[in-house]
Amino acid sequence: MPRWAIVQANGQAEASRYTVRRELEGSEAEALAALLHIVDTFEKAVTAAGIRRQKRRVFRVAERSYFVRVENRMSVEEAHFTLAELIADTHDDDLPDTVGG
Repeated sequence: MPRWAIVQANGQAEASRYTVRRELEGSEAEALAALLHIVDTFEKAVTAAGIRRQKRRVFRVAERSYFVRVENRMSVEEAHFTLAELIADTHDDDLPDTVGG
């Protein structure tokens, strides 16, 4: 069964920090649904206190990649989420050690 990671990048250009937000195993459709759930719940349009954000925009960069920009009165939050498939792993006999095989 394929394994996936939802990668989150925060920051701008060279200063971006990449983290694995979630790892999961399953079909591509299941992994994509998990990605969309994370995108939809990142800095929701309304805060826990019920205050509506000034602007929350979601951009599809590619089929498995989304950019979220949330503007508040005093700050801007941005994150780029990408769904990545695990294709090489030195600790898994079912996968090659390198991308080249």
